[in-house]
Amino acid sequence: MDNEMTFYQFLMTLRDPDDYNEVVQFANNAFYDQSFPKQQTNYQKLSQYLEMNGNYLPSMTIFDDAWQQYLEKIQ
Repeated sequence: MDNEMTFYQFLMTLRDPDDYNEVVQFANNAFYDQSFPKQQTNYQKLSQYLEMNGNYLPSMTIFDDAWQQYLEKIQ
């Protein structure tokens, strides 16, 4: 598919204010995170950022789920 898509761009395709799925809520909250590394495609760097700054992310498992969906989309 589109292997030029960043993780942030992928997340933005999931946004929906009326959906309470954890990954969708992550996407909604990441939209408001001014410092989110929007150009990043590296799992480790994104994970590190979220561990330090993702106070809106109740569990890193949600990030892992979103990352898996991202990988499936770009392959």
